[in-house]
Amino acid sequence: MSIERDVKNDTADSTGLWALYSDRVVLLDTVVSAYVVIDGEIIVGVQEHFAGEVVDCTGLVVMAGLVDSHVHINEPGRTEWEGFFTATQAAMAGGITTVIDMPLNCDPVTTTAEALDVKIQSLGDQLFVDIGFWGGVVPQELSNLEALLQAGVLGCKAFMIHSGIDDFPESNEAVLREAMVLLHKYNLPLLVHAELDCGAEITCPNETDYENYLQSRPPEWEVNAIELLIRLTRETGCAVHVVHLSAAGAIPSIQAAKEEGLNITVETCPHYLCLSAEEIQQGETVFKCAPPIRDNDNRLSLWKGLKDGWIDFIVSDHSPCTPELKKMDTGNFTDAWGGISSLQLGLSNVWTVGNEFDVSLCDLTRWLSWRPSVFAGIQHYKGRIAAGYDADLVVWDPESSFILEPSDLRFRHKLSPYLGRNLRGRVVKTILRGQEIYEHGEILLSPQGRPIFNSSIQSENVQ
Repeated sequence: MSIERDVKNDTADSTGLWALYSDRVVLLDTVVSAYVVIDGEIIVGVQEHFAGEVVDCTGLVVMAGLVDSHVHINEPGRTEWEGFFTATQAAMAGGITTVIDMPLNCDPVTTTAEALDVKIQSLGDQLFVDIGFWGGVVPQELSNLEALLQAGVLGCKAFMIHSGIDDFPESNEAVLREAMVLLHKYNLPLLVHAELDCGAEITCPNETDYENYLQSRPPEWEVNAIELLIRLTRETGCAVHVVHLSAAGAIPSIQAAKEEGLNITVETCPHYLCLSAEEIQQGETVFKCAPPIRDNDNRLSLWKGLKDGWIDFIVSDHSPCTPELKKMDTGNFTDAWGGISSLQLGLSNVWTVGNEFDVSLCDLTRWLSWRPSVFAGIQHYKGRIAAGYDADLVVWDPESSFILEPSDLRFRHKLSPYLGRNLRGRVVKTILRGQEIYEHGEILLSPQGRPIFNSSIQSENVQ
């Protein structure tokens, strides 16, 4: 389907307002036929009638721009892995209008205010979408954590297991508790890679066999870690967020914690919802991530947890590296970098597989736009179609199908477990703060993105 600009000169609105029309405008709880009216950077109304300049998107879906709150962009310092220029292009091509950058695997890691400033200085004129930043919690920088919070990060991330790089070591229970007390003071969340190394029984010795890697990180590692986090959030009152949930066995504990009223949120990723261990062949290290992709029964249970509301939303956890680090030449899962490259593919992946689970368009906008924006604290201007919100929109064709080719990918290295798959749901147009930036595979404007900071952090008014 095509988009046509219909300028109704005979009734043109003298204010210069313009609108997108579609018979499928997705709000949080309903899909309507409406004009999304835009004035400059802001949505000013969702209306049944409009006299003025109209972009006619009849037959296409108009949805709030996606918010991906878990992206490893790796700049500065490891920009050969990825970078702001390529990552934000990929986001734009996937209908993502806001990304939140993780504090690793850049160099320096974003664990101090000074390191955040280095990252900000590296942005240059490279951002095709808006971007916020998570800080990092590591044992050696706890004394600098408060200054980092005051510098404008949206929250902080910690690991309970080795992160994969030595400059971002894991945090033990005492470190987590101290960080959570401070984060709670500033009303910011602690994001946690929740795996505790409790030992593993490995019966498959071949390191090119995926079963060997799967056995090396059993689901109990996640379950035990999450139970510890639940205890700590009960003790400190700090909001805790479990990143990239893989083990469905943790859902009962998460459910109980939510029913208790604890401030805990949970994300999962398309690779846990769309892929399963049974399909990973020997040596296919492009599938390696941590925690691992588990079996199909686990995948189905994750879908149930998502549909039931115990899992809050879906993010990419885009974690790229150079092709050499994936060890595709040897197929050794132990040696390969653990990370899935999937930025720009979330909408298509979730829509394709979600068809099996009666996923609605409203489900998509809640999981991919609204709830990530709430979690990141930007819900007052990002993540939904409503008056007063940034005019961040994605226009896409839910009926269009395509075979994913390397040439489709805009992130730096064209490696992804989804290559060659038949996907449904093609992004047609992306709009950032009222500007059409992408259409039919073409970039329309130079980079227009802006950094986002938690400007409400002021040390003098924190009690």
